[in-house]
Amino acid sequence: MTGTKEAAGGSAAGQESRLPVVVVAGRPNVGKSTLVNRIAGRQVAIVQEQPGVTRDRLELACEWAGREFLLIDTGGVVERGDALDAKVSEQSLRAVQGGDVILFVLDATTGVTGEDSDMANRLRRLADKVVVVANKVDSARREADAWELARLGLGTPAMVSALHGRGMGDLLDEVVSRLPEKAEAPLPSEPEQEGKATAVAIVGRPNVGKSTLFNRLVGEDRSVVHDMPGTTRDAIDTVVETEAGTLRLVDTAGMRRRARAGDAPEYYSLVRSLRALDRSDVALLVLDATEGVTHQDQRLAERVDASGSPIVVILNKWDLLETERRFEVNEEVADKLGFLGYAPVIRISARTGLGVHRLLPVVAEALAAYHRRIPTARLNEALRAAQSAHPAPGARILYAVQGAVDPPTVTLFATRRLQPTYMRYLERFLRERFELGPTPIDLRVRIRSGK
Repeated sequence: MTGTKEAAGGSAAGQESRLPVVVVAGRPNVGKSTLVNRIAGRQVAIVQEQPGVTRDRLELACEWAGREFLLIDTGGVVERGDALDAKVSEQSLRAVQGGDVILFVLDATTGVTGEDSDMANRLRRLADKVVVVANKVDSARREADAWELARLGLGTPAMVSALHGRGMGDLLDEVVSRLPEKAEAPLPSEPEQEGKATAVAIVGRPNVGKSTLFNRLVGEDRSVVHDMPGTTRDAIDTVVETEAGTLRLVDTAGMRRRARAGDAPEYYSLVRSLRALDRSDVALLVLDATEGVTHQDQRLAERVDASGSPIVVILNKWDLLETERRFEVNEEVADKLGFLGYAPVIRISARTGLGVHRLLPVVAEALAAYHRRIPTARLNEALRAAQSAHPAPGARILYAVQGAVDPPTVTLFATRRLQPTYMRYLERFLRERFELGPTPIDLRVRIRSGK
């Protein structure tokens, strides 16, 4: 429907991006995420026929008729719900307060509910910003039902079918007509955004404290935090300026094994988490220290390792462990995550902030190593020293070149194929010699004649 780029919005996304903000609000299950997907022109929000699937704010930079704006999809506002509903509602209402245009979405097929009336009362003092959207008006026969929504006193409803696209052009024309006249800064191109910000993905099992860590790093309650597993459904991006440079922090949904991702939202959450991981420059693998290293942690660590990005292992909830248990967890990490031996391990409490200050310097170190290029002369000098100390069994390395960075990729030209144990020896040797620390090293072998 519109041109779309994933927004790099921070805490006050509208101010930081200098784009006007359009907020999609309403009770759960009225089609807000379907509307967002229709405006964006692609599926960016998870859509499922059950209430409460959207739980975090999703921000997208969009364009219509030459006007750019930041579109925010919110979780539904529930006046009388549980603790998680209250947090989701608080996030949604906070987004509404910062909006320049508010799309108040209602379901024309059900009419006005008590929750709709409660939300309308909250929006009444912002009435000049509100556009009532009567969704699910799939045909002219449904228009009579939609007129009932006018009794909320917030203006004539815009009749649309987000699922089928009916009425979307008129709705977006109305949105654009209400945008502030202030000149906005041009929307950066996607390559520029990614060039400025380093993508840091926060990954791990459900309920290990990823969103709490994300919120602490961002400095505000950007993701919904609750002790119910699976709270975060979408990957949430926020750009922050740090001592390690400009970082695009990505809070992902808890990554379960496919066999246990039973419903569609779980499946799509997993897909988006994996996609965010593959796009990241650094991965923060969060473990719950109180549970130790589980079998699922091991499988996820293998998947993170396969992404080729630098990895920082984070033992969260460290403050809850007794001294003896801390020793046991350290042993578990060394034993069960031995294949991540190059990855630094940071022990923190995201809830209290204990140890979090150590994280960004380690990320900066990982990024520096990830981008490092070793001069060919020094690389070959190091390999001669490595072979002098421990010759390769039945083979000889003639020379080597570094063909790429991100991660450092070295091609070894050898007389014969090198054994896996010798490759691991060379990796450790190069890592120590060139201080490559917390980044993977890709060693490749090509066979050459020794003559």
